Amino acid sequence: MANKLYWQGNWSEEIFAKCMGMVGSRRMTSYGRRVVEKIVPELVQQGWTIVSGMMYGVDQAAHEVCIECGGKTIGVLGWGIEYRKLEARDLMLEERIVESGGLLVSLWKDQMGTNWTFPARNQVVADICHELIVVEAASQSGALLTAQMMAKRKKPVWAVPGPITSSVSAGTNRLISTGKAKIYLTSNPSLESSASRFASRRGETQRGEVDPILKLIKDEGLEADEIARKLGQSISEVGSQLSLLSLSGEVEEREGKYYISLS
Repeated sequence: MANKLYWQGNWSEEIFAKCMGMVGSRRMTSYGRRVVEKIVPELVQQGWTIVSGMMYGVDQAAHEVCIECGGKTIGVLGWGIEYRKLEARDLMLEERIVESGGLLVSLWKDQMGTNWTFPARNQVVADICHELIVVEAASQSGALLTAQMMAKRKKPVWAVPGPITSSVSAGTNRLISTGKAKIYLTSNPSLESSASRFASRRGETQRGEVDPILKLIKDEGLEADEIARKLGQSISEVGSQLSLLSLSGEVEEREGKYYISLS
């Protein structure tokens, strides 16, 4: 990286050896939180350092979960390393990252966060990370900017699909549908075909059980609210599952109803 970096904490070859960026919406939903809580411990177990941008929402959740499961995390600040006019939660998280053996980095010493500092911060995230996962992102989002920066560096970009009804999943779903990111379905993306966390093309789970949604729509198409009612789940939960099944090509939607895909 050409620019000088200010830092606090554990600057070592080890912490930079295998870095996974995790970024997303400041308006993180409960679905986004569950995704972070599922993915981060698996990444930590695989030896990844979790890198994110320290903002509330997905970024801070990624840092917090990483610390809670004993991992190392790098917080890339959109403000100066010595800037202290922050909310108590932000200051506390900075302390926790350093105390847990992590690292804080910034392009500035005492600069306050402003419109131009956050895109500059994203450049640092893209420089540090070997790969990037976008958890939730609206159609216009700083997370999408980071994904674009990663692509320019020819680094892998992954995106977690979300409910088609959610505005904060519009950006992630578009990254996938346009081929700008690979769909993140497994704890090890390179083993997607053999270790899918979700339903396979045959409509089976890892335990060999048929997906309950696919069971319901085997013989007839159903609307999302009908599926939710029959399964006793919330519309948001069913919407998330339908999005995943749609993106994997297992179901298709026609005139508001979902059917088993014939392709």
